[in-house]
Amino acid sequence: MTIEDRDDAHLITHALATDTLSRLRDVETEQVAFRKGLVKLGRICGYEIIDGAMETEYVPVETPLEETTGERVKGLDDVVIINVLRAATPFVEGLLKAFPRAKQGVISAGRDEEAGMTDDGEFPITIDYVKLPEIRPEDTVIVADPMLATGSTMCAVLDHVLDEADDFEDLFVLSAVSAPEGLVRVSESVSDADLLTVAIDDHLDDDGFIVPGLGDAGDRAFRTV
Repeated sequence: MTIEDRDDAHLITHALATDTLSRLRDVETEQVAFRKGLVKLGRICGYEIIDGAMETEYVPVETPLEETTGERVKGLDDVVIINVLRAATPFVEGLLKAFPRAKQGVISAGRDEEAGMTDDGEFPITIDYVKLPEIRPEDTVIVADPMLATGSTMCAVLDHVLDEADDFEDLFVLSAVSAPEGLVRVSESVSDADLLTVAIDDHLDDDGFIVPGLGDAGDRAFRTV
């Protein structure tokens, strides 16, 4: 099993995930490679969710020679992926390779950098757009954002998701890199959420950025720096 339990999160330790993240961290990784790396990482994380958190069932299979018994993953058609714009777009593209029939939701959310971080480590969050599909009791919900820093944005996003539905099979918060402070804030705010991440970094700096981190994922993916 390549998902390990940590105090406030589950750590994805698959070798390809950690290799891909190391390449994403590298300051020399340019835009195209960075965006493709996020797609690749999303796909790997999707497969890890399937392997580590979804049940299977035995089904009859008719081969060209005879009938046998096969094993299928249950619930692959019952997945909702929430894209936290904008940095999560390539990350979600990768997730959709693992869950091609998933329903998709979009929430445009961002922190107010000019207002700055409060004394308790939070940022004011602006929600500009919300479009969510129906979330049913049998659905697995995956809220994806590559960076979980202070947790302010994710908590605001989860508030909107839970306003739409509070009955679902599983709720996963998926990130590539997380700060300990953000993991604590989200786990305390939404105890029903399972937090999945590829790395738990050291700390947040005074501006609320993850250290060592990988920079601004949105800027690097969309070349807006």
